[in-house]
Amino acid sequence: MFDFFVDPRNVLRLSTRILWTGLIMLLIGIVGAYLIELHANLIVLVSMHAMTIIGPTLLKIGYVMRLLSQHNLRLQHA
Repeated sequence: MFDFFVDPRNVLRLSTRILWTGLIMLLIGIVGAYLIELHANLIVLVSMHAMTIIGPTLLKIGYVMRLLSQHNLRLQHA
């Protein structure tokens, strides 16, 4: 498991997936929580509001992972 994180290219690919997942969750959460809120039941509405919190969190985590992997790739090439 930890061998996966040793290679910066693996971390870079994972960070890209996390960034896309966070962006999609954020956009779906915004649309669901604020644009179609009258047509959703309470559980769906709470889930959409949670996605507006979890999405940006994944964006931040993915961005930091991307920065670290790019830094480590530069160190390997130098």
